[in-house]
Amino acid sequence: MPRPKALSASEIEAKLPGIPGWSLVDGKLHRELRFADFVEAMGFMTRVALHAEKLDHHPEWSNVYSRVVVDLTTHDAGGVTDLDFELARRMNTLAEG
Repeated sequence: MPRPKALSASEIEAKLPGIPGWSLVDGKLHRELRFADFVEAMGFMTRVALHAEKLDHHPEWSNVYSRVVVDLTTHDAGGVTDLDFELARRMNTLAEG
């Protein structure tokens, strides 16, 4: 499967309203999520990991207790791609569940 191409700044700005809670920070899609506790945060990360594997696209993220901080970019494309937006959408859906 061919890897996606980096989106332009205007393309990214046009797509951002479709992924509530996300912003563009240092050229990456960025979101901070808070959960009730550590177990919920880790459960979210585990569910996301399954989607990331299916997409063959892995987030840059960290966890401290109930907080998960996520940055998405496609390194081999040199920027944000449609793949990052797809993973962000999936993460939003999983966070709502």
